[in-house]
Amino acid sequence: MALWWILAVVLFLIIISIRILKQYEEGVVFTLGRFTGVKKAGLRLVFPVIQKMIRVDMRIRTLDIEKQQVMTRDNVPVHVNGVVFFKVQKVQDAIIKVQDYEYAMSQYSQTALRDVIGSMNLDTVLTERQKIGDEIKVIVDKETDQWGLDVQVIKLQDIEVPDDLKRIMSRQAAAEREKRAVIIKSEGDRDAAKNLAAAAETMAKSGGAMQLRTLQTLDGLGPTASNTVVLALPVEVMQFFERMANGKGKKKQ
Repeated sequence: MALWWILAVVLFLIIISIRILKQYEEGVVFTLGRFTGVKKAGLRLVFPVIQKMIRVDMRIRTLDIEKQQVMTRDNVPVHVNGVVFFKVQKVQDAIIKVQDYEYAMSQYSQTALRDVIGSMNLDTVLTERQKIGDEIKVIVDKETDQWGLDVQVIKLQDIEVPDDLKRIMSRQAAAEREKRAVIIKSEGDRDAAKNLAAAAETMAKSGGAMQLRTLQTLDGLGPTASNTVVLALPVEVMQFFERMANGKGKKKQ
């Protein structure tokens, strides 16, 4: 009878000691308060009272960097928030070396973000988000590596500037667009003038070029009734007077 009681107690202890770790989990085991090992995924035994197991999710986690006001190097206040993607690399270090690794990661990321943005001008902050995220990642990853954490990437989500500065930036952008439009138009006028000069030189060398150009212009007006073209003199008469004028000029010389 006593044997049955012993077997029942042993079976009961085994049943309450059973732990199942999922594929993405690992367990840090403490026996009588001392670290005694890490258990992988699967069916595991953790004896109550004398042992304790802390489960740790080994998947990549997402941690928000709360929005905070940061002063840039050129003394412009901006509100910035971001997101950190990290995972636990060494489960025993994450549990033993830091009390709350998620809170520690959040606080250190906020501090690194303020340091990096505080060393940059506003224009750089607005245009170099990827660069800022990479610099913050290097700083955070270097410190949290000893905590058993691995930072995958850090991204800036939103950068807010004061409303009066937004209006100034909008006017500046409009002025830049107007400047580009004027430059493009002037370059077009310059190219058109070069082409017209080249065309005039070509027509001057060919006797019938002017007549062909005139006919082409008349054809471009279209056969509509609203367009009426009156030629005061035929092209041949105009060319005759031009030749006469050129002949007189040569005689005087």
